[in-house]
Amino acid sequence: MRAKLVVLVAAISLLASAVPVFAHHAFAAEYDAKKPVTLKGKVTQVDWTNPHARFYIDVTDEKGNVTNWNLELASPNVLVRNGWTRRSLGIGDMVTVEGSAAKDGAKMANAKVVTLADGRRVFAGLQGGNAPNQ
Repeated sequence: MRAKLVVLVAAISLLASAVPVFAHHAFAAEYDAKKPVTLKGKVTQVDWTNPHARFYIDVTDEKGNVTNWNLELASPNVLVRNGWTRRSLGIGDMVTVEGSAAKDGAKMANAKVVTLADGRRVFAGLQGGNAPNQ
């Protein structure tokens, strides 16, 4: 009986540890590298979390309509290696983002390069990004 319990606990542990792997997605599953976007807007939220940090910006179109965009970055660990800190993006900062739009047309993009409020360009560490940090 004890052996069955050990096997059951081991199986549950293995399944629980695999959940984040299933939740993680490939770039090509969600974004289209052939749909480049450049967005300018005000930062409304920053989520410095794994597996990918995210931030949100309000983008105003030519008609004055405001749309909130969800922008995906690399993991916080990769961002730190690319010169980012938790304070690189602040609520209210005006930024410009170059990236790839979501395949499904959602207001979502994979950020490649972010031009920060102070003019510095930082590499986001994701698929297709090749801009050096300046």
